[in-house]
Amino acid sequence: MQRDVSTLIQPKSVAIVGASARRRTQGNGVIQHLLNAKFAGRIIPVHGTATEIDGLPTAGAIDQLPRGTDCAVVAIPAPSVAETLALLDRAGVRSAMVFTNGFSPTEESEFRELAGTSEMVIHGPNCMGLINVSDGLALYPSTITEKVKSGKVALIAQSGSAAISLMNSTSVGLSKVITMGSEFQVTAPDYMRWLAADDQTAVIGIVLESIKHPAEFAAAAAQIRAAGKSLVVLKVGRSEVGALAVKAHTGALISRKDAYDRFFEQCGIPVAGDYEELIATVECFASCGGVASGSRISVVGISGGETALACDLAADLGVPIAEWGAETANRVRAALPGAAGRNPLDLGATVHHSLEQDTQAIDAILDDAAADALLVIQDAQATLTPTMLGNYLPRILAYGEHGRATSKPVVLVSPTGENTHPRIIEELAGTGVPVLRGLRAGLVALRNLGIRGQAATPWNGSRQRSASAAAIEQEIAGCSGPLPAELCTTILTAYGIPLVRSTIVRTSEEAVGCADAIGYPLVVKIASRDIMHRSDVGGVERGIFDVAALRAAIDRIVRNVQAAVPAARIDGIELQEEKVDHVEVLAGFVTSAPFGALTVVGTGGTLVELVADRAVHLGPVTPEQASKMIGGTRLGALLGGYRNLIPRTNIEPLAALIANLSELAFDLSGQIKECDLNPVLVRKGSGEVAVVDALMVAG
Repeated sequence: MQRDVSTLIQPKSVAIVGASARRRTQGNGVIQHLLNAKFAGRIIPVHGTATEIDGLPTAGAIDQLPRGTDCAVVAIPAPSVAETLALLDRAGVRSAMVFTNGFSPTEESEFRELAGTSEMVIHGPNCMGLINVSDGLALYPSTITEKVKSGKVALIAQSGSAAISLMNSTSVGLSKVITMGSEFQVTAPDYMRWLAADDQTAVIGIVLESIKHPAEFAAAAAQIRAAGKSLVVLKVGRSEVGALAVKAHTGALISRKDAYDRFFEQCGIPVAGDYEELIATVECFASCGGVASGSRISVVGISGGETALACDLAADLGVPIAEWGAETANRVRAALPGAAGRNPLDLGATVHHSLEQDTQAIDAILDDAAADALLVIQDAQATLTPTMLGNYLPRILAYGEHGRATSKPVVLVSPTGENTHPRIIEELAGTGVPVLRGLRAGLVALRNLGIRGQAATPWNGSRQRSASAAAIEQEIAGCSGPLPAELCTTILTAYGIPLVRSTIVRTSEEAVGCADAIGYPLVVKIASRDIMHRSDVGGVERGIFDVAALRAAIDRIVRNVQAAVPAARIDGIELQEEKVDHVEVLAGFVTSAPFGALTVVGTGGTLVELVADRAVHLGPVTPEQASKMIGGTRLGALLGGYRNLIPRTNIEPLAALIANLSELAFDLSGQIKECDLNPVLVRKGSGEVAVVDALMVAG
């Protein structure tokens, strides 16, 4: 449910529940901020005995508040919060900001129940409120750093301490600072939508611990983009759980970070890895005059070591270094005799060069269509001596002129994380050239400029469920743990996923009778609902060409399994046709709340976890998207005929299988938590596919 947060950001009347006439409380802190800002609206402390607090007349009880009061700040102990909110709701208060933390399970349950049914907009709990810098209004209980100045960047943080760190660290002007807390009702997308329409906001940075409603978040991000504004997200808690599952190979290859990474990627949302990268990105977005259509960068500096380091870090971060054309190379060499004419450009390598020559070379670089942005490495630390600053300023001013003259981003990065010199920031103000701290953070900002400039497609998080899903759900109902092999076959067949010919028999004699129907050579396997990975316990034998070998293989498999897992229930023996001249592939999915299922494809076989070659995607996957997934793996390179190890192989059948599997995952992820198809055999050349082993875990 979408909520209008206007009365929280721009209230015209504020009630304070929890202010004291005798001591400073969080409620008193809010009162002081409002008084200091000369808040034009009405401030109404609520107190049962005091008639005045901080010079303001009080309301003796909540039911004495004027009906339609915009906002109530709630700063009281947890046991009284739910009852207080109910009273505020009945009094016609339009919204509430709840700072309180430390709820018991019962108190939290009561709060959540009220938040889910109330028409009142409720922010928090466990938050530090918000600061509307644009309008000079703070529903904020603590001291606000003097570094905060008005600007065009809004910050949303689910952590109050994160907001404090960012306010203390950034040099960019802020419009709104919003701390979300536990989000019992109002969530970050509610504020994202509001900020998309806020004339005082151009850039939004979010520190995110979790996403409760992916579809709402994706829609709000799209609304921000449609409004011509910029968004960047820092997701914290990426290492909260190593693997999503423990029974399937697929789960061992996927982490919760994969789910968030794919979600942001599919939404076209730039991301940061830490506070420095987030700050660099919002400062870059707020200040950069040019628009990047991609992330290919040119690198210019006066030190060969620093430009080389920038290229090393760019490789680590996946930021492509542009390859200049022949005309650019010639122009650079003509301007700077002795220069190599290749990216990066070390201005210091040309001993005798003037500022005019450097300008000509940089103009050539900016004209090159192969580059989307220019990274200029320049010492800009606050500790520069007056002499050093004087030496650098002419060059820095020239970079500003490049920023004014070009339609591409020009970004100046000081190579260390130390604070930058205020004179340099002042000189470049208005040129469209941001001054960023630290090579890594600066490169991330440039990468994010490229992501911001690319067209985004709506997140494909939903589609119509297939007609067969309901019937299959009935068959799965009541199941837990690994599903029987026959049911796995039924499910895969319903979604058009081909399997090798196979059958399950109970005795050696039955096996001999069925072998000819399957056809030699055979693969023989144990069938047991208690054994996830059969090869691990000696439960698989290949290359069975006749009856004698079949009987012997069955005997060995039974002995192996009884020795390795004596308690395992043996459901029978599985006979499969053995296919030769194929590539082994892993396909599968794992559910990852709240996003649904992550589909995975990669190199398969017994060494799947050791090789760890995979690509993942959220939600239903089209065959075209599946082809891109395959193309991004070592498996894709192999199927493409890498070094003639195998014939070039058609990947369309495998892509179709992955697309069908993703539909299965979308339809049934509420019942099936993990799925391994390993191996899927891909015939060399033709690309014909067939599933050999299927593991599906209900839960």
